[in-house]
Amino acid sequence: MIHLFQPFTQRGLSLRNRLIISPMCQYSSQEGFSTDWHVVHLGSRAVGGAGLVLLEAAAVSPEGRITPDDLGIWQDEHVPGLRRITDFIRTQGGASGIQLAHAGRKASHASTWKGSHTLTPAEGGWTTLGPSARPFSDEYPMPQALDKAGIQQVIEDFRQATRRAVAAGFEVIELHAAHGYLLHEFMSPLSNERTDEYGGAFENRVRLLLEVVAATRAELPAAQPLWVRISATDWTEGGWTGDDSVRLAVLLKEAGVDLLDCSTGGNVPQADIPVGPGYQVRFAEQVRRETGLATGAVGLITDARQAEQIVATGQADVVLLGRESLRDPYFPLHAAHELGVDVPWPVQYERAKPRR
Repeated sequence: MIHLFQPFTQRGLSLRNRLIISPMCQYSSQEGFSTDWHVVHLGSRAVGGAGLVLLEAAAVSPEGRITPDDLGIWQDEHVPGLRRITDFIRTQGGASGIQLAHAGRKASHASTWKGSHTLTPAEGGWTTLGPSARPFSDEYPMPQALDKAGIQQVIEDFRQATRRAVAAGFEVIELHAAHGYLLHEFMSPLSNERTDEYGGAFENRVRLLLEVVAATRAELPAAQPLWVRISATDWTEGGWTGDDSVRLAVLLKEAGVDLLDCSTGGNVPQADIPVGPGYQVRFAEQVRRETGLATGAVGLITDARQAEQIVATGQADVVLLGRESLRDPYFPLHAAHELGVDVPWPVQYERAKPRR
């Protein structure tokens, strides 16, 4: 039996396989609105056979954008364009999800092909927010530490974004608590220097994430899964660790989270990351083994047999494809052929389906 192409069921949703398109920023929005690029880019991955297509980080507020070109979900007017995407993905047999995000102290940046620099006020830059007045690096501006009212506004922004995501037809919601963005910043002692109930002890540093989870779960129909992406380690002494991720997973499972998407890094600029094929998979395996919470593995997974081994050996429940899916939008169809699994191709492409 090939495990990668077995259905994956959570709550009221059943995915056709375990291959997930990872959320990847396209920096192709205007005032947060999706464009024809998103329809074609994401639709092609659904045509390519993915079980779930996760849209890129969608900012829950204007100040939560990484760049001015980020996808947004902070106003009701964003919903119709997103609905166009979810409707098409559904026609191709796939499911759609969206990653809700706030960039925190790493916001107000230029897109990668526009220089990837901190934006000045003259360039349309804005005041960034964080748990503490501590910048990501010397090249980044000093963030404004969130006060209690600001924290409550962040929670409300995630709640309203969830409501809009449901209205847009998304079947999975993923909260972005990784890569040095706001929720991760609160979790890690490397970026959180607070002395109130949102700082210091582990239980305090994860408080904001748990409150966002509660607000999100309350807006979601019971049949819809809620996922969380974390950086399972900061790869830096004194930072967030794999064991912290296990402790968090226990709390998230109790709070109604259905899957932990295990990435790593992004919270400090000079982390020593041992990049290599599948280098993050062991964190997904540890969380799954020690807590029973479903996990997703991501990070230099580029081969069908590599992905199959991850699922077949219980290292993770699903595999998320990032850059490999950019190189090959039809990776799931090609992987099925390589692994000897007969899956339907779009009728328009049937004539090109490889024969055995």
